[in-house]
Amino acid sequence: MPSDFVLKTMNTVHRGLIKLTGGRAGWQVAMPVLELTTVGRKSGQPRTVLLTSPHQEGDAVVVVASRGGDDTHPAWFLNLRDNPEVEVSLKGAPKQPMRARIADAEERARLWPKITAEFKNYAQYQTKTEREIPLVFLEPR
Repeated sequence: MPSDFVLKTMNTVHRGLIKLTGGRAGWQVAMPVLELTTVGRKSGQPRTVLLTSPHQEGDAVVVVASRGGDDTHPAWFLNLRDNPEVEVSLKGAPKQPMRARIADAEERARLWPKITAEFKNYAQYQTKTEREIPLVFLEPR
């Protein structure tokens, strides 16, 4: 599993690519990329991360809390679980207030096969961990 250092480094490099190209590159990497800002559950400070979104439904954007198949949930997921009021920027557009909602069992059962059929890496991540990898809907407020 990637370490926190590796994940943060990858995020920093990705951010650098977006900045270096003036946003012309980096917002589409096999699937759309978004910038998610949560409130840190311990610090109370804004925390921003770049994530991919393998699925969209209407105005809702779906993200996968996989963390590469690690046995622990990503920090951003724990943050939005505790405070679902988030901000999302799609393709470098201004941040939009959104509300995060963890997919229920029925929604996950419906979406997981669609997502893993198109993006095999998520299915591989699930085989690496015993935790069920959550899907999260980011919906406009």
